[in-house]
Amino acid sequence: MTHQSVAPVILIDDDRDLLKATAQTLELAGFAVSAFSMASKALDGIDSDFAGVVVSDIRMPEIDGLQLFDRILRLDPDIPVILITGHGDVPMAVKAIKDGAYDFITKPFAADGLTQSVRRAAEKRRLTMENRALREAGELAQDSLPLIGQTPAMERLRHTLRQIADTDVDVLVTGETGSGKEVVAGLLHRWSRRAKGNFVALNCGTLPETVIESELFGHEAGAFTGAQKKRIGRVEHSSGGTLFLDEIESMPASTQVRMLRVLEMREVMPLGTNDVRPVDLRVVAAAKVDLGDPRQRGNFREDLYYRLNVVTVSIPPLRERRDDIALLFGYFAERAAARFRRPVPAGPASVHRYLDEHDWPGNVRELAHFAERFVLGVEQEMRTLPSDAAGSLPERLERYEAEIIRETLGRNGGDVRRTVEALGIPRKTFYDKLQRHGIVRGDFSK
Repeated sequence: MTHQSVAPVILIDDDRDLLKATAQTLELAGFAVSAFSMASKALDGIDSDFAGVVVSDIRMPEIDGLQLFDRILRLDPDIPVILITGHGDVPMAVKAIKDGAYDFITKPFAADGLTQSVRRAAEKRRLTMENRALREAGELAQDSLPLIGQTPAMERLRHTLRQIADTDVDVLVTGETGSGKEVVAGLLHRWSRRAKGNFVALNCGTLPETVIESELFGHEAGAFTGAQKKRIGRVEHSSGGTLFLDEIESMPASTQVRMLRVLEMREVMPLGTNDVRPVDLRVVAAAKVDLGDPRQRGNFREDLYYRLNVVTVSIPPLRERRDDIALLFGYFAERAAARFRRPVPAGPASVHRYLDEHDWPGNVRELAHFAERFVLGVEQEMRTLPSDAAGSLPERLERYEAEIIRETLGRNGGDVRRTVEALGIPRKTFYDKLQRHGIVRGDFSK
């Protein structure tokens, strides 16, 4: 869960003695104070992303408190501004309140009165910033896996996507199951000049070798048994748009050879014809393994890897950006509540502990399903595991078993056959354990 940070306060007063005393008062109350004797210097640190409160005297040289307030209004009308006033300035302060100032404090003021006002203003600003983050999350949402997050890793990821979206370079996206690789591909398409073209997705791990080449490159009527009609392949259909190839590491060797030629020549030859058709191609490929590591790459062609790897984008797993979990959970819970037409229930401490402590092997997809079950009140699946040191030996073994099953499911993308083989248990035993531990296999599925 995100831990609430110390609220920043920008304090401006040209009376240096009062400035120092007021700063000490606010710092003792737990605020992070930046003190200035001139409003012009203070303005350098204020923009729409400023997450705190501004406290300013009204009577100051050059830019006075009311002029400062007016400039802050234009930067962001939701930044709380508290004005410190002399008795003669009260009418001006009252007018400023009507114009949107948060509060005014009359000199001489009690330290407790100021800190209480700043504390209320800081809480209001915190809620404003959280609501903005949720709105941003909604704007970024696509399908069931929005690319939401305020951690530096996610900020960098969105910045990188904005930078490369319109460059037409092929992109390799890496990330664990459920981390949002298709969302990244969709955003690269939506943020590019190709947005008016088709976004065409193909999962290379779900199609047999006999089908995938026809799907990718198309075929003429009679090209093979069952090919009764001409078919435009996914490559050609994506011309002018974006082709997303998921689980590229699963592409058959023969298909890799043809795909390499398509990427090098920017042309496609459908099955059953010698006609070559030019394509305006942009490929975004995704892999669950590190194709740069020969041990993980396996049978995937090294030359195809280097051809795809013009730019690599890595999506961090949810366990490495834990400060985003609360924001994501709130977004998914709100969305689920709207879909199921019921209110978001109050979250008990056990749910918050679970959000904090769980490793989320299914990443954002698993968290989204968890939020849906939370809204539906499926309490069996809301159980929180206490620390490993707590409970009897059988209880601790049960928890350990559940975590092993979750980790193995996550590693195998929810595939039952591979998970059962890795665990070395019968299929029926596996399903019995899922039910006993309240584990939903779909949370880990591709």
